[in-house]
Amino acid sequence: MKTEASNADKMTATEVRSSIGLASIFGLRMLGMFLILPVFALYAEHLPGGSNHTMVGLALGAYGLTQAMLQLPFGMASDKYGRKRVIYFGLTLFAIGSFVASSATTIETIILGRVIQGAGAISAAVTALLADSTREEHRTHAMAMIGGTIGVTFAASLVLGPAMYQYIGMPGIFILTGVLSLTAMAVVKWYIPDPAASHFHSDAEASPAKLGDVLRNAQLLRLNFGIFALHAAQMAMFVVIPFALRRTGNLDINHHWEVYLPVVLIAFVLMVPAIIYGEKRAKLKQVFVAAVGLMLAAQLGMAASMDHFWGIVAALTAYFIAFNILEATLPSLISKIAPVGAKGTAMGVYNTSQSLGLFFGGALGGWLSQNYGFSAVFMFSASLMTIWLIAALGMRPPPAVKTRMFHLGKLAADQAKLLNGKLRDIQGVYEAAVVAEEGIAILKVAQLGWDETAAMKLIEESKHGISQ
Repeated sequence: MKTEASNADKMTATEVRSSIGLASIFGLRMLGMFLILPVFALYAEHLPGGSNHTMVGLALGAYGLTQAMLQLPFGMASDKYGRKRVIYFGLTLFAIGSFVASSATTIETIILGRVIQGAGAISAAVTALLADSTREEHRTHAMAMIGGTIGVTFAASLVLGPAMYQYIGMPGIFILTGVLSLTAMAVVKWYIPDPAASHFHSDAEASPAKLGDVLRNAQLLRLNFGIFALHAAQMAMFVVIPFALRRTGNLDINHHWEVYLPVVLIAFVLMVPAIIYGEKRAKLKQVFVAAVGLMLAAQLGMAASMDHFWGIVAALTAYFIAFNILEATLPSLISKIAPVGAKGTAMGVYNTSQSLGLFFGGALGGWLSQNYGFSAVFMFSASLMTIWLIAALGMRPPPAVKTRMFHLGKLAADQAKLLNGKLRDIQGVYEAAVVAEEGIAILKVAQLGWDETAAMKLIEESKHGISQ
């Protein structure tokens, strides 16, 4: 019998290729989104209407609104019309929006381009294609590759954005984002293999039937508010920080990367041990709450440092340490807390909350900056963090669990019910869901000490029974 240490097989070459290819799709698309963040506000002040920070905030956050509205419908459409078709359509919209923004001579036209960019909401469809292309035993690892790619892309964009602006300007960056989108289409067409079969995956896709349960889960609601607040503060910050760095540090836009590079590197180095400690020692709540508290301190620090360059740098360092920890731990907490058969739905609501945060953060951050000054933006963000900190303190400590998935093959409903009951009785199994129509078993198990041998025995017996 195989043990967890030698679990199943390694990823096949096709699975590795699909995972790398789909992670690159996320990376290429998100790079286009992130590159403008550190430089857009300073560029916009030279456009008609761009001196109004409300309009700048709308331009930064506009794509979040259409993304929030369309990513779940796009994911469901991919079940009906095919994953790659929906991804092609979304990438085309993203490219069109990029080219509209690149040719814009007014802030209003850039807002239109950003709205069209956001309409290319392919995240759910890409995740569904990844689920089609990987076996259950390796899906978590494949998803982690995508998450890591997004994190690296965000960090790189803060450094690359100001450096590239020096050579190609904002229209050139928008053109580049369009070209990256077209490149992503080529990757989908010629690099990512077509899956052998395509069907709904409860662990990776949102189910309308389970939305009510997810939306009524108080623990998940705390996390959904958290990701909303985190990205609202992020977008609001980039309405203000470029101006503050220029004013207090006499840094022109081409040299802002000199601030972001060391800050991002320090944040990454300090993030890793915090995450390892939280996961390995079952101290994830403590690490999480500390990171929210640090984010609150960073927002207050920025509010107090708008006239002090080194104060801004220190606050930015604290911000990125907290941001990196929270961005990494939130999906893990969703996985630990979500009902075992509704993880895909929980992640869909989570991603929608994130996109709404981007929109409202940009819009409100711009309005506050325009009407009440820079510090008001960070006091708004601090108020969000205060609410989040209170919610996080009241959160139940997440169980020290991980998710394991096993392929069963098709089985009858009565067989699934019987197997489900037996799996639940195994030592170290917190939850079990045997999904007959998908032919899978999803288990939420203790990180240490669960009886995998007993589970594998039951699963092998079930497969044998099916084959008879």
